[in-house]
Amino acid sequence: MKFTQQPIEGVWLIEAAPFSDHRGVFRRHFCSKEFADHGIAANVAQANVSENNYAGTLRGFHYQLPPHGEGKTLSCLNGAVYDIVVDLRKNSPTYKKWLSFELNRFNRYSLHVPPGCANAFLTLTNDVLVQYYVSEFYNGPSERGVRWSDPTFGFKWPFPPMHISDKDNKWPDFLEANAC
Repeated sequence: MKFTQQPIEGVWLIEAAPFSDHRGVFRRHFCSKEFADHGIAANVAQANVSENNYAGTLRGFHYQLPPHGEGKTLSCLNGAVYDIVVDLRKNSPTYKKWLSFELNRFNRYSLHVPPGCANAFLTLTNDVLVQYYVSEFYNGPSERGVRWSDPTFGFKWPFPPMHISDKDNKWPDFLEANAC
């Protein structure tokens, strides 16, 4: 596995080193030692799967406040997504900055999002399957969100979402009180 540190501290793009032969492809998807070697919390409290039927589906931005902050490692196992990570850590030099990535079944990238950052993705194809490894358990009272169109951040999406939950569409404009 190849780990590439991104301009926001703690965000890593992870490339698999697949082995291919006539049967198909084999790749290591997670290795606690390699994650720990890069300062990524290797404990997995939950493994989640997001199944998305249609292109244009938006999920996020979600995060949890301390002490329940969660690191997430996402992989797109089928289809393609455009993922944005935003830094919500008050004391970070990249506070309120964001990065975007395309994750798809062909590039086989995984993306690590550290605690204190939020992420959202927009499906670029039909039949998208995204797997998450999450470092902390879900804690409802600590959950917060950022609206996909919040003017505070000026997010650039490849196209407007067509399928979005009421919850994700109704997050209020970002409040400093909700920073990590």
